[in-house]
Amino acid sequence: MKRFAAQYIITNSGPLLKRAVITTHDDGTIISIEDTAGDLKEIHSTEFYNGIIIPGFINCHCHLELSHLKGFTSKGTGLGNFLEQIRSSRDKNKENIISSAYAADTYMFNEGIVLCADVCNSSDSFKIKKDSRISYLNLLEVFGIDPDKADRRLEDIMRVAGTAREMDLPYSLVPHSVYSMSLTLLRLLKNASNNNRVTTIHFMETSAEEIFLKNHSGSLRSSFIRSGLIPHRLETAEKHEDVILNEITRTGNLILVHNTFTDKNIIRSIKEREKLFWCLCPNSNIYIENKIPPLKLLIEEGCEIVIGTDSLASNTNLSILDELKTLQFNFSDITIEDLVPWATVNGAKALAEEQQYGSIEPGKKPGLLLLENVDLQNMKLLPESSVRRLI
Repeated sequence: MKRFAAQYIITNSGPLLKRAVITTHDDGTIISIEDTAGDLKEIHSTEFYNGIIIPGFINCHCHLELSHLKGFTSKGTGLGNFLEQIRSSRDKNKENIISSAYAADTYMFNEGIVLCADVCNSSDSFKIKKDSRISYLNLLEVFGIDPDKADRRLEDIMRVAGTAREMDLPYSLVPHSVYSMSLTLLRLLKNASNNNRVTTIHFMETSAEEIFLKNHSGSLRSSFIRSGLIPHRLETAEKHEDVILNEITRTGNLILVHNTFTDKNIIRSIKEREKLFWCLCPNSNIYIENKIPPLKLLIEEGCEIVIGTDSLASNTNLSILDELKTLQFNFSDITIEDLVPWATVNGAKALAEEQQYGSIEPGKKPGLLLLENVDLQNMKLLPESSVRRLI
């Protein structure tokens, strides 16, 4: 049995607690939370910390299998150019795929991540995730704008799904994005993913998406042409809203990833879709498009926000805390009490794992983290803020 106390505790199951005490089993299962009303008595074997105890972080968007591409892409060149660089570089440094993914997994664990939704185009990372101390949901991603190759695209990912089943790994079949899917492939995938508990899709990551959907022009078309991916017949949706409301399974939760160029009209038109979550990966958005998501708008529109890191191909590290710092420094009126639920309990809900993760409650095993070097008076993160795993 262990006992932890700190200046503040964010449980996500009640108000902010001051100098409260958390008691756990040795395996991290929460036994009790004692609210001392700030009057903490010295108790034998209680570890007291000068910081904020929070539940473990949840990463709602990652690409572990791209970890070997760190440093292989240029910053600020736009999504079309970034995707080209990924296509041309994916086989470079390939001998380091496993070692790079393993190092990234270890880093995420040390940074306090307990649960991760990880996008996969292959089974390369499966063994790492099977053995990891992090719990993973594997998002088996499908893409392809050539309608004549849609059957083959689905067959390819179904083989990956077969490997996941053999290894007893949880997975969902998910679309890459609205602009990278033919309608034929979207509809095949919708039928194949009707049992999804969780679906994700890259959403409005660049302004070029709407241009491509509207008239098949712009930087994304140029990127497809240079990569030899433009088919003789293009068959894509005309609007993002149509895909979200009509071409993706309504089963389970849906996480829209990035949202960098979303607007009020888009948000309001698709909010009728139940169980909808909005994932922000601000450091990746800055890396690729040099733009930050419209956080204030998402808050004003009542969107359920979650946090992701994206990949090391589009980020310098896989730290949820660094994503929160970026949001804090760009939106200075946001507080730690706003940020922590996005990175914990909202993520648990989005990944349908709230029975164990996301909040500090008796019977749960959410992991315990300590936020240190923070502004406790104003409840703000600082450049020097850090996170330490307690359990």
